[in-house]
Amino acid sequence: MSALSVFHQFFDTCVGSWDSERTYHYLSRSSVERSHTHFGVSPLTPAQKMKVFADNNYTAESDRLSDCPGFHLVFHTVSEKGEVVDQSVNLAFVPSTEPVEHDYLIEGDYLRDRAYEEDRPIISHFRFNSRTRELLMTTRYTQIVSVDSIVLVNPQVRVRRIFNYMKPPEGMPLSDLSLVGFGVEQKLAG
Repeated sequence: MSALSVFHQFFDTCVGSWDSERTYHYLSRSSVERSHTHFGVSPLTPAQKMKVFADNNYTAESDRLSDCPGFHLVFHTVSEKGEVVDQSVNLAFVPSTEPVEHDYLIEGDYLRDRAYEEDRPIISHFRFNSRTRELLMTTRYTQIVSVDSIVLVNPQVRVRRIFNYMKPPEGMPLSDLSLVGFGVEQKLAG
């Protein structure tokens, strides 16, 4: 199976309802927080996909749009302190036309109509490893750099890992962690 086929299969498998248990370690304030999230994932309609592209002033050839998987994601999170967050976001993944070093990797741009850390459209970078079924997304916000990983263990279980780094000066490596999150996501039947 080609890397692109595995990539599209990954996104097809993610459609549905999921429950997530996560633990966040806030290193800057030495605290740990647990949360439960229920989220629904549906494919982006062509109109939603075009809007995500327009919101980000992103152009792509219309014949390539079918190669760009995307989701409409709705989630409801309740922290152990009782704080509630409800949000929805549209996101699209645009594989690069540039060849990658290894034939099992796909890289490209990751577009959202609103970002998690900053409420605005944003273009990020993604890398998908078809051997490990890991989607790695890197977003450079104003103050932090978020590195978010989703590993599809099987069609019913995903493992999440989130590292938020303080944004380093240009050209410097990521090194100062402010948050580390871990989660297990289970697909709901039906």
